Amino acid sequence: MTTEFQHPKPILEVCCGNIQSIYAAKTGGAHRIELCSALSEGGVTPSAGLIREAVSSGIPAVHILIRPRGGDFLYSEDEIRLMETDIRCAVSSGVDGVVIGALTSDGDIDMTTCRRLIETAGDCSVTFHRAFDLCRNPQKALEDIISLGCDRILTSGLARSAMEGAETLRWLNRQAAGRIILLAGGGVSPDNAREILSSTGLNELHASAKTSVASAMTFRRQSVCMGTPNKDEYIRTMTDAATVAAIISAISGLAQQ
Repeated sequence: MTTEFQHPKPILEVCCGNIQSIYAAKTGGAHRIELCSALSEGGVTPSAGLIREAVSSGIPAVHILIRPRGGDFLYSEDEIRLMETDIRCAVSSGVDGVVIGALTSDGDIDMTTCRRLIETAGDCSVTFHRAFDLCRNPQKALEDIISLGCDRILTSGLARSAMEGAETLRWLNRQAAGRIILLAGGGVSPDNAREILSSTGLNELHASAKTSVASAMTFRRQSVCMGTPNKDEYIRTMTDAATVAAIISAISGLAQQ
């Protein structure tokens, strides 16, 4: 893994779920992207082709979500081996970091599984994802993740949004005391980005900055759904470059001591 330190200027990581979003994030000036697929499932590991496109896009840093399915974060041996394979493929594609996480059935950090994934990642940066927000004891979980050697934790402060979890993010940051980066995510927008950073003492934000895009299809069979019942198959979401730029503008000039 890399050894990362708190950057003096605010960092915006954008969650991207398709090729259009990669380039929208770049156009908007994102400092880093977390690449994933199936955002409606909370994100799963993206395809090899999408990973390679992201790496060659010119984005300053590309981190890849390693998650074999939606649902909880209690994984079988088969799923752990799959995640190890996905990490090796991502690393070989030249990514800058991987985003991992696993819990035990009791809601603690699955130290054994996480160690395996971190070892597989080698020198790549490692972020522990929002499985943290489903843990039983956040104070203990924070210390466990620090002891694993992760570079950062993506968290909403165990709330529905980072704004709602701001108080928890603030005391987690005090407990971390510079030993790990806390990356605030969940409902981040141009309207609240600066307040989240200033009220928590954090320097990094994670946002999807998404917008809805209508299909260019002229023929539409509205009676058929490909997945979720009653879902409109002719509307999709993607990252909005203007929203990315607006978040960056909102947090510019704000640096934590």
